[in-house]
Formats: sequence, C-alpha cells, structure tokens
Amino acid sequence: MKAAGIPLQRAPDAKLLVVDAGGGLRHAARARLADFLNPGDVLVANDAATLPASLAGVHAATRRAIEVRLAGRHSLDVNDVRDFTAVVFGEGDWRTRTEDRPPPPALQAGDALLLGPLRAQVLRLLDHPRLVALRFEGEVDAIWAGIARHGKPIQYAHLQSPLALWDVWTRVAALPVAFEPPSAGFLLDWTLLSALKARGVAFATLMHAAGISSTGDAALDARLPLDEAYHLPATTVRAIAMARARGGRVVALGTTVTRALEHATAGGALRHGFGVADQRLGPGTQLRVVDTIISGTHEPGTSHYELLRAFAGDTVLRRAALELERGGYLTHEFGDTVLIRRQHAAETVNQHHAQEEQVAQ
Repeated sequence: MKAAGIPLQRAPDAKLLVVDAGGGLRHAARARLADFLNPGDVLVANDAATLPASLAGVHAATRRAIEVRLAGRHSLDVNDVRDFTAVVFGEGDWRTRTEDRPPPPALQAGDALLLGPLRAQVLRLLDHPRLVALRFEGEVDAIWAGIARHGKPIQYAHLQSPLALWDVWTRVAALPVAFEPPSAGFLLDWTLLSALKARGVAFATLMHAAGISSTGDAALDARLPLDEAYHLPATTVRAIAMARARGGRVVALGTTVTRALEHATAGGALRHGFGVADQRLGPGTQLRVVDTIISGTHEPGTSHYELLRAFAGDTVLRRAALELERGGYLTHEFGDTVLIRRQHAAETVNQHHAQEEQVAQ
C-alpha cells in the first residue's frame, strides 16, 4: 500500500473498508462510518494528546549528534516526568528512513545527554544499544517547558514535510501523554460525533500513552509495543456496561484503546483506574471486552497488524489486504481506515469451506 504523505487528518475522500463478522468485505466512504455502527453500541476513543517526543541533542562524552525519541514511562502523573524509556539514534532526522538511521555513540550508564535546554542521564541500557532508561535533571516545570519548547513530534520519512504539534492532536485530545498520536482518532470531528449521537451510539474515552511504532531495528521492533500507561475512567466502564445491557457492541477506536480495555479486564471484571498495559494481543488472544475495532491500515509484520489478528484470522486479513491494495487505500497514520468485527469463527468457516471443496473433488 502507498503511504499517506500529507498530514491531513480528515481527508474528504478518505476510504473505509468494513470487514463483517463473516469475513465479508465492503468498501465505503469513511464519512459514512456511523452507518456501520448500531444503536446501543459504544465507541471508545483515546483522548491522549501527543508529546513532542523527538529531542535533538548531543552525547556529552563524544559531542556527537543524537536524536532521543521518548518511548515510555510508567505513569500518567504530570509530576512524574523525569524517568522515561527512550530510543536513541545517531545523527540525522526524520528525513532519513528509520531503517537507515545510524546507531548512537556507544552508550553506558551515567552518560549525559544534552538535549537543548534539557540534560538527561542514561540510567541503564535495556538489553539493546538503542534502548535506554533515562532520567531528566531539574524541576518538573522546567522539564515540561524544555520538552514543549525543544521537542518535535516523532515522524517518519514517508511524510513530505515537518509535523507541527497540532497535526498530531485529535479533536478530543486532553493531557499530553502519548509518544506518537493515537491516529485512529484523527477521523473524529463534531460532524461524526453528532451522527453517532443521532444513531444512538454512545461515545466514551480513555487515556492511553500510545507508544512508538518503529525503531528501525528488527530486533527492537520485535519487542513492540512497549509497556504503555493508561487511565480508564469509571464513566467509560459504566458506558460499556450500559451498552452490554442494551445488547450493543464495544467498538474500540484504535489499537491503543483495545490494548487498554483488554488489560483492564485481565483480572475478571472490567475495572476503572490507572494501569500499565504490558500484554501482547494477537492470534492467540481471547478478547474479553472489544467486539469491533476501527483502525488505520497496517502492514503485515507490524505490532499493530499483530493486534488485528485477535479480531480476524489470517485468511480474512489476507483478503482484506488485497482489497486495500486494489482499492488504492493509503496506509500509516494519516491514511485510510478499516473496521473489523470480531470473528471467532472466521477461520473455522474457511476451513469448513476448504473441507467441502476437498470432498467435492
């Protein structure tokens, strides 16, 4: 698929591929999204705003240029802004493909990183030369100010121009805790929210610190997604309970929402509050909460695509991928959209058809 290179959140000609519960495929305009949800459903979105999490600077010991991409922290508390997990690159910026970025200077515990007005210390390497735990020095307000003034949104070479912060904030953005945008939410606008309300579809939110989508290193990419903090409000838990009582479905707007909701029910009943999603979702996952996912189009092999395998079998997803290719759908964060209903029996149905064909032969 072709990457969307222009940071346009709500393109008027955006496409939607609907994958129904039986594996059937249907093309539609994304503006018609509300038509594919039912009265009584609840749509849950991620209301995290996106940090300017790319920080250019130098490695103090060698004076070599680096780029630090903040990638995780274990809290959403605004006062807990010193300790981060980060991916460190050598010289260069987003204009170079991530896969082609040079490694950073050899890092070790105690190294100082000078990042504009900020100074950080490497606490330890996290079993990879690019992945570190780091700690910012200084007062909380000064750290926030340094990130805000010096940082830039994380972006990749498929984009044609530098991102501004407003390019990566959704219409429902609240606290800046995401490291990359919860981009499935880019489709939200007041027209869609009004259409959902008119159709009898409830709308609710949670906050999930969406992590980075690529490191440029195959071994490190295989560890994605990293642990991600979230907060699930009691109001959203009630909205989900009400949808269930009405016979409605829980529709997750994005992979981050799915991950948070499924983690919040790991112990049984869905529980509100803070948590850190540390699980992987994939073909072996028994989904407990989410019935339908609305997501961007994702390429096989990525962590986002692996999560989609919890909703549909490989046969269905391969057919969907072909339709996306044939239909000229755009991929990546500013691309088109898929809606996939959970299909517990999808592969069973396909196997049954295959068995029938063998018997006929």
